[in-house]
Amino acid sequence: MNSDFTLAIHSLTLLALQPDRMSTSEYIAESAGVHPVRIRKVLSLLKKHGFIKSKEGTGGGFIFALELSEVSLWDIYKITSEGALQPKCPESNEQCIVGANMQSVLFTIFLGAENHLGEYLKDYTIKEVVSLINQKQ
Repeated sequence: MNSDFTLAIHSLTLLALQPDRMSTSEYIAESAGVHPVRIRKVLSLLKKHGFIKSKEGTGGGFIFALELSEVSLWDIYKITSEGALQPKCPESNEQCIVGANMQSVLFTIFLGAENHLGEYLKDYTIKEVVSLINQKQ
């Protein structure tokens, strides 16, 4: 899993908490504690997949485009981190039974782990994340 996943959740949650106003990338970046360029990369990905809309110019920014209950954390994971759990194996000795097969065996195991993670993340939507954030206040 990479930081794009958490930055995307952070961005969407912030936008969800402000449904009636546009938020700039600078504002979102300040909230997330990262450089605006980093947030713009994530926002671009979210926009490309229809999670958010944007408006340029004065008064512009980003706004949530869907119902909060329509966006699961698995949806976000798939566009930011899918395949991140793949094993990182060094070049192994192909003459050794372990070396020749470790990558494919671990790939199967890690793929299964990612599938389990997906089933878990499907149970959480941005609506639930917003609710959990609000409970912390």
